[in-house]
This record gives sequence, structure tokens and C-alpha cells, in this order.
Amino acid sequence: MDWIPITKSRNHEGYPPHLQDYHTTYKAFSWDTIRRELDGLPGVAGLNMAHEAVDRHANRDHGDVLAIRWLGKDGSVRDFTYRELKEQTNRFANVLSQLGIEQGERIFTLAGRIPELYIAALGTLKYKGVFCPLFSAFGPEPIFQRLERGDAKVLVTTRRLYEQKVAHLRDRLPHLQHILLVDGDHDVEVDRVTQLWSLPTCLNDASSAFTLPPTDPEDMALLHFTSGTTGMPKGAIHVHHAVLTHYMTGKYVLDFHPGDVFWCTADPGWVTGTSYGILAPLLHGVTNIIDEAEFNAERWYHILETQRVNVWYTAPTAIRRLMRLDIDPRQHYDLSQLRLIHSVGEPLNPEAVHWGQDKLGLPIHDNWWQTETGGVMIANFPTMPIRPGSMGRPLPGIEAAIVHRIDDVTCKVIDAPDVEGELALKPGWPLMFRGYLHDEARYRKCFVGDWYLSGDLAKRDADGYFWFVGRADDIIKTSGHMVGPFEVESALMEHTAVAEAGVIGVPEPMIGELVKAFVALKPGVEASEKLRLELLGFARQRLGPAVAPKQIAFQNTLPKNKAGKIMRRLLKARELGLPEGDLSTLETET
Repeated sequence: MDWIPITKSRNHEGYPPHLQDYHTTYKAFSWDTIRRELDGLPGVAGLNMAHEAVDRHANRDHGDVLAIRWLGKDGSVRDFTYRELKEQTNRFANVLSQLGIEQGERIFTLAGRIPELYIAALGTLKYKGVFCPLFSAFGPEPIFQRLERGDAKVLVTTRRLYEQKVAHLRDRLPHLQHILLVDGDHDVEVDRVTQLWSLPTCLNDASSAFTLPPTDPEDMALLHFTSGTTGMPKGAIHVHHAVLTHYMTGKYVLDFHPGDVFWCTADPGWVTGTSYGILAPLLHGVTNIIDEAEFNAERWYHILETQRVNVWYTAPTAIRRLMRLDIDPRQHYDLSQLRLIHSVGEPLNPEAVHWGQDKLGLPIHDNWWQTETGGVMIANFPTMPIRPGSMGRPLPGIEAAIVHRIDDVTCKVIDAPDVEGELALKPGWPLMFRGYLHDEARYRKCFVGDWYLSGDLAKRDADGYFWFVGRADDIIKTSGHMVGPFEVESALMEHTAVAEAGVIGVPEPMIGELVKAFVALKPGVEASEKLRLELLGFARQRLGPAVAPKQIAFQNTLPKNKAGKIMRRLLKARELGLPEGDLSTLETET
């Protein structure tokens, strides 16, 4: 078995890792212990995410510590200490109060990674509103679907995005009453229902003092929309109690320590960009880097170097883009301060883990979770050897299993190692979603017996590491064999010509389905019949004839969603001429 050993910590202050012995920590873990490491609300009841992330630090001797450093795509920089972030988020909470917004109402943002988005998120949580982020790249219809299903009362956006994507939707959104323009210079009454406000003016006029109301840990806090293969997007509900998992995963997975500089490349429109691009780093009082610009390899390496980033959280699609470049980053950039790299969004191919070790001097730690889980559930921890291609082991406080679904109310736990089944979690962790908004029946279908069923197929090896096989609806049934697309994609990516691969099953009467791969080649590599045959033989040699693809098609790019996941179901729909379903999260294809 291929192992990457534990990498020596580069902690600049000599702090030992928080999780030193996995088995001891897992066995002794208690959510009550994590709860006692947070404040709660002073003088009142409950637990509030924004208090723990901002005010808890600002009210102590941490107020002058840099909380957020924002890097504009034009080269500008804006810094916010924890004290300044407290004042700005207080102002936003007071703006909501002045607008007459009721606690529990939904506050949406439609903007790029700009400071006002982060201020709105934390200010909304302080006020006990519900933060609902949208991708700025969404088209008008996906925006309408989410605003309408989420009962949007307030939208924070820019003039350009409002005029291009929202203005013509107003008649279809009777509940949307207030639009706060981050670059508005005056207020405008649009009609008898909707008002455009200048957010800078509103913030300037609002008080910087705000008293957080009593917050029940079960009060709704976050609403994240996630697309299914068909139908309307689902709104996953998370509550303030979720902050315990945000904090715990920041401690044990991301291993935050005082003085750390952290950078999560995800947009808050994707759940990672909220859980780990806003909340987790601030809960630990570290400095959070926010880059407004889109992916650019040289810019990213420059940020890692100049900002002295210690912990970096990114996505497999970004790693694959870096891998495609003919560059040895450590020959051009000083990355010596970087001590830990994590990846999330889709399974990380073993080749990428080895590339990190070779080119960055550090392996890349994969982890697994979903919008519904709200935070990391299974991870490769800094003090555990990495088995490339594996998700890792369950977090303390998380019970995971491989199960076989018997019927709609019964499933059986598979105790034997290396047997494929559905990945399931025992409910009860604080960040577990509490429902799909306006769709209780769909929510109930996620639970069978004592387990939440993830819809992901996986297996567990004898050492307790979990391995992703594929989405239950992605599995290919060919000649009596069950083939996981990820296994085939990973094998193809080991070939020096392949940058990315997406694998689907295509109906074939004689064998059920045949395995077909769509391959994007590295720059400078030309597609040819010779190369196609070479790749077929390469995969057959590694996987065997039962699993290897029977067909390979070359494509310049593969369809991905905005979180970087290859959309296999879209590849399949296009191959078979089927309806493409919800495309609201589709990354622009070039």
C-alpha cells in the first residue's frame, strides 16, 4: 500500500499539533469540551456564531490582531483588525434593525469576494438573520430560484449585478423589499415594495455599538443551496450550534495556532467559502486572507509567498490547473512558511497528492464533507500518514460507517474491510443540517434507520481509512462489475499527457454499461488516434479489462461546477441526449 509518512511540522512558534494521537483523542472526545472552549453570549442565553468569531476576540486583548486582509484584483489592500471587524459588523446589524428586518429572515448576498460580503455575513449572524450567499456568476434564473425559494427579504449586491441580473426579476419577487448596493451613492425608491439603498451611507449612519440578542443554538443561521441532478436547488438549513464543528475542525483538521495566516480560495457562494473562508479561521483568531481575483497561478504563488501563508485550503480543480503548468514553484517562490495544505470539493487523485509532495514540499491532505454536513467529517490529519486517494479517517465526534440500504427504513452496517457500500454518518454532530427549506419530505429521505445516508459510495480499509468510490448515481454497472468513476479517472491521470478525466457509463445492451472516459490533455499535447489507443492500453494495464474504459473522447475542457467538481451527470446527459437538469452551478465553459 502506498503511504506518505507524517510531514514534520513547520509551526513557526513551535506549537505542537492539536491532534497528536488520533485514537486517544477520538476515544476521549466530547462536544461539551469543545463548547467550553467558546464563550457563549455574555449575560444572555445561547450561542451566536458571529460573537464567537469576532466579538470574543475583539473584547479581549486580541482586538488589534489582523482578522482579514483583503487583496483587490487591482492591487489594493484593505485590512480589518478584530476590533474594526466588530464595529463594521455591528453597523450592518444596526442597518438591518433600522430597515425593520425581523430576526430569522433571510439576507442574501450576490457579490464577488469583496469586504462588504464578509461584513454582511457576520452582521447578519449577529442580528439573528439568516445568511444566504449566492455566486456572483449565477445567471438571472438561478438567482431567481434561490431568492424565491429562500423568501429573500434583503439582497446585498453591486449596481452592475443588480441591473444585469436582478432588476427585471422584481415583479416575480414580492418578498424582496430591500436591496443594499455596496457601491450605491444614494437611495432610490424603485416602487411601493422595493427600495434601493446605498450601503456605504447606511453603514456610515449606523451606530458601531450593538448588543447581540439572545440566540438559541438551534436558531437558523445559514442557508446554503445545493443542486441535485434534476429539479430545483435544495436549501440546506444550518443553525448557530454549527459553530462547534466549525471551531473543532479548525482545531483538529486545519490545525490553527496563534499567529497563523490562513487562505481559503473558495467563494462564499460555495459552502466551503463560508464554513472555512469566513467562520473557522476567525473562530481561532488567526489572519484570514481573501483574494478578490479569480485563479491565476502566478498570482496565487505570489500570495502564498508575500502573505507568508501557513495553512492553505483549496480545491482539486485548482491543484490540477497548477499541475498542468511547466513550473517548479519552489524554484521561483519562497514557500517555506507554508506548513499544511488541504483540498476539498471532490476526491483528490493520488497523483495530485504526490505532486504536492514533489513540487510544494508538502503532501496535500484530502478531506470529505458535503453541503448537508456543513463541515469536514472525514480527513487526513496533519499527524497521520496519508494514504493517497483516501478521504482519511472520521473526525472526533463523528461516527461513520459503510452501509447497505435494505429498504426505505432499514440499512445494514458492513463491518468487513474493503467492501463497497454507501457512506453513512450517525446523526447528532452540531453542524448537521436541520432540513431542506420548504421540503421536509426530501429531508426525511436522507435518513434511514439510525443513519444519515450521504449518497456517496465508499469503502473502509482495515486501518480505518475511508475511500471514495463514487456517487451512488454515478456507479457504472458493466458485465456484472460495479465500477467507480473516480478509480478510472485517477488511473488515467497517472499518464503524463492527461490533465483531467471524467468517466461515465454508457448503456450497452450486451454488458449493461460500458465505461467511457472524457479526457482533457495537458498544454502542448495533441489529441490523436495514436494517443487514444495508448491511453486505452495504459488504463487497461493498470485497471484490468473489466474496469478500464472501452472508449475515450478528447475534450478541451470538462464541465465543472463553480466548486470545481467535474459534472459527470452533465457529461452523461450530453452523451445520451438527455435533459441537462439544473445548470445554475455550471462553471463557464471555454
